[in-house]
Amino acid sequence: MQIIPHIPVLYREVLELFSDIEDGIIIDCTMGYGGHSSMILEANQRLKLIAIDQDQTAIDFSTQRLQKYGDRVVIKKGRFSSVIKEILKEYDIKDIRGILADIGVSSLQLDQKERGFSFSSDNLDMRMDKESPFSAKSVVNEYSLHELERVLLEYGELRNYKKIASFMVNNRPFYSAKELGDALKHLMPVGKKIHPSTLLMQAIRIEVNNELGELESLLDTIEEAKFPSVKLAIISFHSLEDRIVKNRFGKWRDSCICPIEAMRCTCGNNHSLGKILTKKPIIAKDDELKENLRSRSAKMRVFEMDNN
Repeated sequence: MQIIPHIPVLYREVLELFSDIEDGIIIDCTMGYGGHSSMILEANQRLKLIAIDQDQTAIDFSTQRLQKYGDRVVIKKGRFSSVIKEILKEYDIKDIRGILADIGVSSLQLDQKERGFSFSSDNLDMRMDKESPFSAKSVVNEYSLHELERVLLEYGELRNYKKIASFMVNNRPFYSAKELGDALKHLMPVGKKIHPSTLLMQAIRIEVNNELGELESLLDTIEEAKFPSVKLAIISFHSLEDRIVKNRFGKWRDSCICPIEAMRCTCGNNHSLGKILTKKPIIAKDDELKENLRSRSAKMRVFEMDNN
């Protein structure tokens, strides 16, 4: 019997979001342990689901977990930014009614210390796809000073990024996440409720997995697809991702795309792709925060595309 290791974040809100979709296909771009996928399939017996993940460990686990749903579920391996393009060629776009993306590192990856995501890990890896040749060791031990500064500033938003990058270059090689975090602890921001090395590890992980590029590519594909009717929900866990989603949804909502300085509209004022369903991001309620601390930074934004 499988031991289900965790409850997915914002599970009630996700179920409520898709509750009015009577039939068709939901795409879960980030399957992980299959938590959201199984709940969606269980809630509506008429829905079908396509689940995507690049982690073979997640695929092995969730294939077993979701097998009871038979041909109602299809699992595809790969980065969601590229797999979703294949799905749009393979399936009738009118049948796709919902898309869910729970962005970032999964509980599965965090819980396995050998994956190198944990602050206490004896490895320095952070690959979401274990078959990828590029790992955190490459970033930490091989990047130039200038490249490290870019990663720490853009993805970690660390004010003293120059000092941190210089220390890393002058004291490498590093062989584990624990060693790296302990060595740099004196340069990390203090006074926050998070682990001192959180922003450092976040920056390296984003670089290793091209997380922001993946998100941008997913949004590009969805924008270009011109869905007749689909609900898109994106759950993010830090401000960089949330900012990308917020800005893109705002762009999709606007009917006029003329420059701000334009005296009058010349674009035709007919460019809106739909409407934003969440004026503010949805966050976890108090009872969920008590049972799942990882939900404290989760934010979900929802857009309904309408190109009928």
